[in-house]
Amino acid sequence: MTAAVNDFLEKTKNIPGTPETIQTLEKEKLQTSEASQTSEKAKTAERSQTLEKSEAPEAKKASEKAKTSEKAKTSEKAKTSEGPSPLTLELAAQDVRMVIAQQREQSQSLTTKLNILFVTNGALFTSLTISRLLFFPSPFSLAELLGFLLNFTLLLNAFLPRQLVVSPNLGDKKFLERYLVLSQQEYQLRMLVNLVETYNANKQRLDDVSSSLKYAAYVTWSVALMITLHILVAYFLPVIDLSRFG
Repeated sequence: MTAAVNDFLEKTKNIPGTPETIQTLEKEKLQTSEASQTSEKAKTAERSQTLEKSEAPEAKKASEKAKTSEKAKTSEKAKTSEGPSPLTLELAAQDVRMVIAQQREQSQSLTTKLNILFVTNGALFTSLTISRLLFFPSPFSLAELLGFLLNFTLLLNAFLPRQLVVSPNLGDKKFLERYLVLSQQEYQLRMLVNLVETYNANKQRLDDVSSSLKYAAYVTWSVALMITLHILVAYFLPVIDLSRFG
């Protein structure tokens, strides 16, 4: 093998111009390799540019979304720090005043029911005294007297005057000093808080009156039932017994 290679080399040495052709071939190979490398670099650069161009709108969109979300968060924080808007405060004040007006109507209806129960119990007591059923001792008479006593106690409990809470309280001498210094928004907020406290305080008083009237209505019905049974026993049962003997 080595002898054949040496013979081939000697033959190539004897051929004129062979080293130059080899060098030219090597230069052509280098040039082709450099050209291929440059073409590959150009292709990779173009690919990277196309990728950057395709990714650029998405990046812009993402950055815009992040900016908008940050702006929304900052605006919400600013709103919370500034407090509710004047329009919101005005609407809330209207709603609270409407609820307080309904509470006053409920108080008037409870007063009407109280008067009706007073009149009803007075009529029942008058009918018993006219019929003279109370003057004859019996279990019915005792139950009726106890019923009237309990009923009038409940009605008087509901009738007792209760101090209603109002807002603003003009009896407070420092009212002007406290509230005239405030801004419009702070004044509306304070008034809303005072109106809510007023509603809760008056609601407790109305609940007491309502419960007293409810129990008084039950007792009135029981007394009316006892009076009816008493009349049946006192007037109708003797007549039925006499008719049997007759």
